[in-house]
Amino acid sequence: MALLEINDLGVSFATNDGEVNAVNGVTLSLDKGETLGIVGESGSGKSQLAFSIMGLLAKNGTARGSVKFAGEEILNAPPSVINPIRANRIAMIFQDPMTSLNPYMRVSDQMAEVLIHHKGMGKSDALRECVRMLDAVKIPDAAGRVRLYPHEFSGGMRQRVMIAMSLLCRPELLIADEPTTALDVTVQAQIMTLLADLQREFGMATILITHDLGVVAGFCEKVVVLYGGRVMEQSPVDPLFADPSHPYTRGLLRAIPRVDQEDEDLDSIPGSPPNMTRIQQGCPFAPRCDFALPDCSEHLSPLTEFEPGRLRACNRSLEEIA
Repeated sequence: MALLEINDLGVSFATNDGEVNAVNGVTLSLDKGETLGIVGESGSGKSQLAFSIMGLLAKNGTARGSVKFAGEEILNAPPSVINPIRANRIAMIFQDPMTSLNPYMRVSDQMAEVLIHHKGMGKSDALRECVRMLDAVKIPDAAGRVRLYPHEFSGGMRQRVMIAMSLLCRPELLIADEPTTALDVTVQAQIMTLLADLQREFGMATILITHDLGVVAGFCEKVVVLYGGRVMEQSPVDPLFADPSHPYTRGLLRAIPRVDQEDEDLDSIPGSPPNMTRIQQGCPFAPRCDFALPDCSEHLSPLTEFEPGRLRACNRSLEEIA
């Protein structure tokens, strides 16, 4: 049995401009200890997919379909069901370390609160565990710094605090939503190395949400490519980078700078992401696709397995886009 099973997940939001369809019929699964990367442009539905798993959608949001964790349905679950699962079994690192911590509370109080609430620990025991976890994420002099306020840490150190906080309850699944946003390249590499080490140490499954395909190549085992709230391609990492099967994936990979092509101009995908207030009957990528057929705007091929573990949603054959 898979640790996480998502089936036909849809997420929409009621706004003054109409209903925004952020996620449209996403189906995927994740096994214990596995690492899944979710990639796509801004607005493709990556974060809302994560928030629906965690039960953290905004008040104007509606989720439909199915999300099962260890066989238990958790989508739209009441607080009595989802609260014991959050932090204890599923944890999340949020996107911006600069704003995710409460600036008015000491780090020790914010971290200890997790253990006091979810594990029933006393304050002194919780504080000792917080120091041990800060040591695990390689914050120097953890015992001396645990009582500092967030502004007394650098951006990279704050992100380490967020990672430590998410791991306090030893979750089975960690969702990392753009964990290196706003950090410089050197610190990004340190954070990703740290996450890989901690995943091996704790044996947890990880979902990494990112724009950075280079990070996915070095960290993940499987990749899901989202566009317009739909899965365009799903594959193990190595085959996807060696031979992408969807025109959108090919466009993303062509836009990555290469050190062996100094004089080459960067390719870009023309056009703009779709208007998510409009229901996409066909392929949402059709208006920007070099391989679009006349009926692509009206019909989207279902996600179909063409090799073991590899799926794509495209009306063109593999030979036609090679």
